[in-house]
Amino acid sequence: MRVIFMGRKPSASEALRYLVAKGVDVALVVAPPEDKPVHWRPRLADTARRYGIPTVRDEDIYACIADGKEELQGVRLGDVDLVISFLFWKKIKRPLIDLPRLGCINFHPAPLPEFRGLGGYNFAIYEGMKYWGVSAHFVDDSFDTGDIIKVRRFEIDPEKETAFSLEQKTQDYLLDLFEEVIEELREKGDLPRVPQGRGRYISREDFERLRRVRQEDSLEEVKRKIRAFWYPPYMGACVEIGGEEFTLVSREILEEIGRMYHRSMVLSDFEGD
Repeated sequence: MRVIFMGRKPSASEALRYLVAKGVDVALVVAPPEDKPVHWRPRLADTARRYGIPTVRDEDIYACIADGKEELQGVRLGDVDLVISFLFWKKIKRPLIDLPRLGCINFHPAPLPEFRGLGGYNFAIYEGMKYWGVSAHFVDDSFDTGDIIKVRRFEIDPEKETAFSLEQKTQDYLLDLFEEVIEELREKGDLPRVPQGRGRYISREDFERLRRVRQEDSLEEVKRKIRAFWYPPYMGACVEIGGEEFTLVSREILEEIGRMYHRSMVLSDFEGD
């Protein structure tokens, strides 16, 4: 099975390592440009380089198809069986969707069809959701609306989670789902697909509107917004003063950061011994 793998974040590197370990032929990797600053390691491009897999931009693939070229970086595009999107940050368009023999699959860090688009972690915490989930679905012309392959849901405590903690927890579930779907595809050569029907889409405008703290917000609502948008180094729940945004933080989050800092210091001292 020949694959084009598109993704970002450390869990994408884990997914790529899994494919290579299983003997899947990963022909090309599409990763954030190396001059683009990121706040995590390892970078997907670095992982691809260690395996000798060429890294390209999605624009390179579109241009190659449009120009009628058969090869990109020595890879025959007509031989691609599957395109995988694992936390890829851009919309995948035709003709790339139609390129692979088996289809184009996206691994989405939220339950579908309840949470399409971005900001799912934030809205789940703000709205007091008792569960969260991860999804695998086929890619179509809109964001996160293609036929569902599998969805896995799990319990959460919205009173304790922050956007950052829920994102970290979700990555493990997403990797488990990824491995499950890939194994089923390798064994059966096909995957189930169920139309989503109606769902909910969260836009950038929805995200930015909820992130702002208003004078009329209750104390409880402000606390929920702080938890729901705490994801350093990005701006969280904010107030605007003099045209500049300032992120809010609660005592509980500061205490948790303090505990993490002191644990890291103890480990550092121990390792130094």
